[in-house]
Amino acid sequence: MALRLTQQILERETEAYRGSGGTSEESGHRGFRPAFLDTRTAVVYPSRFCDGTPAPFHCIAGLPNDVIAERDPAGRVVSVHGAVVSGFVRDGVFFTRDEAAACVATAH
Repeated sequence: MALRLTQQILERETEAYRGSGGTSEESGHRGFRPAFLDTRTAVVYPSRFCDGTPAPFHCIAGLPNDVIAERDPAGRVVSVHGAVVSGFVRDGVFFTRDEAAACVATAH
C-alpha cells in the first residue's frame, strides 16, 4: 500500500527536488503548474487552495473528496490516497517532478 500523501510529505518532496527544476518555483517560468495525478483514474487535478483558487505550489487542501483519505475534526484535509502523486501540468500534459526537472534542465 502506498503512503498517503500529506502536506508534510509535499514539503519534504520540495526540499528533495530543490535545485533540480522539480519545484514550483523553479519550473513555473517554463509553463509548469503544480498538479496531482490520481494514478487509479488518470485524472489530473491542478493544485488549488480550499476555496478553489489556483495555488502556486502543491496544496492538497483543494483536492476533491474522491481522493481525500482523511480530514481533521475541523474538516481540513490531512491526507489523500496513496495513488495520488504530485507533479506538474503543462499544456494539458501531466509531468512527474522528475520529468519536469529534466525538461527544465534541458531548457538551459
